[in-house]
Amino acid sequence: MRHQTPPASLALATLSNGFTLVELLIALTVGSILLSLTVPAMTSMLNTQKAISTVNALFAGLNLARSEAIKRNARAVLCKTADGVACTSSGGWEQGWILFHDRNNNAVLDTGEEVVQQQGPASTGIRLRGNSPVANYVSYTPTGTAKLTSGAFQAGTFTLCVESAASSNVRQIVLSGTGRARAQKGTSRDCS
Repeated sequence: MRHQTPPASLALATLSNGFTLVELLIALTVGSILLSLTVPAMTSMLNTQKAISTVNALFAGLNLARSEAIKRNARAVLCKTADGVACTSSGGWEQGWILFHDRNNNAVLDTGEEVVQQQGPASTGIRLRGNSPVANYVSYTPTGTAKLTSGAFQAGTFTLCVESAASSNVRQIVLSGTGRARAQKGTSRDCS
């Protein structure tokens, strides 16, 4: 039996198979549904990572300030800053902060005081506030305890909130009277 070659028009028809308009629309519809399901999950994951990164940076800054005060046997201050040059009493900690040796115990970066670390602003959409005792600065003594410039012990809570995010993105750093910081999860009530 001899094998016959198909006519040229049939061979051309089998080579040019493609998608029909209906198949293409179905594929686009399924793709858009899958995309709409993954975008919120990705946004939530990115917000969580922003929150964790900012809390870890502040936590590390507090620990460094404490260890610098002990190591140098001199007061060290971590204060919020809007410009990276001077401490500020307005706005939140999301602006950034500086760590310096405070020779005259006034919690203000004065001429001649050494800056140990500078942290720039947090990602957009992050709000980081300290309650009254830690609203503007944290000052560590040579013994590693946190004390206000008045000499009173300093303890407080920093709360990080991500704008337009679930309560699972609320993080807190609690500063004890001994100067030790610990991180914990917060709730959406902490952000109001």
